Amino acid sequence: MMKEKVAEAIIENGKIKYIDKKLPHGVIKVKLIYSVEEEPVQKTDVEAVIRNSSGIYKNINPDKESSNLRTEWERNIGN
Repeated sequence: MMKEKVAEAIIENGKIKYIDKKLPHGVIKVKLIYSVEEEPVQKTDVEAVIRNSSGIYKNINPDKESSNLRTEWERNIGN
């Protein structure tokens, strides 16, 4: 039966640059599990959003609405 051990390494251009453990001599069979960066988040065109949504809430007072939302939030904080 073959045992599996875990070592963390940095591989750059196909060569090991860092490994956190001493590896045994000889041939080692490995399974690589590596992290990749996620695709960058697409930036939203703010001007387009404002242009498309302007006029939806014509009679709204942002200061009053934010105050109302804060009051509601504080009222429900203990529930």
